[in-house]
Amino acid sequence: MRQETNALTTASEDIVKLSAILGQLQPGPDGRISIIQLEGVLAERSFGAFLVIFAIPNLIPLPPGATLVLGLPLILVSWQMMASRRRRVWLPHRIATFSMDGARCLALMDRILPWLQWIESAVRPRNWFLKTRNGERFLGAFALLLSIVVFIPIPFGNWLPAFALAVIGLSDTERDGYGLIAGIAIGIVSLLLAGVVLLAAGALIAMIF
Repeated sequence: MRQETNALTTASEDIVKLSAILGQLQPGPDGRISIIQLEGVLAERSFGAFLVIFAIPNLIPLPPGATLVLGLPLILVSWQMMASRRRRVWLPHRIATFSMDGARCLALMDRILPWLQWIESAVRPRNWFLKTRNGERFLGAFALLLSIVVFIPIPFGNWLPAFALAVIGLSDTERDGYGLIAGIAIGIVSLLLAGVVLLAAGALIAMIF
């Protein structure tokens, strides 16, 4: 039993954290950083990793309407997680080749990485129960629902589902069953809150008109 525990500990230590991968990103010869730079590195943990990458920017203050842009890649990734026959994400050329000025991207990373490291500190391989592709498809369907909520410009309704997607994505990457349960629970709460906000907004509009 002790040998099995030591083997699990060693395996978890050998896994390079997503924050470490992102922290090592450097601009290319053109001075820019693109999504395609991550594709090869994240191939083995594609769905979960890209959920995290596209969810985390929604956790920092951004201009109104930014979720209309940032939510689309989340919808694409979660849809593929649910419906694709592949075991890794396929990104359209326009998204895969999307790039940012290197200095601006690194400054953004400085804001994103503390959030990611905070979530990572609680996630590790344990009690993973989604061991089939069908199980992953059900998770993808739930992630798709959360992604749609992130995409819709709901006042105060985007942060929590984005946080849930980040937790779900990291848990999927690290195969953390407890983390996945926590992410699903946060996601359910976020859907309920978004529903309350929409109902309240509808009632207010009905009263005005």
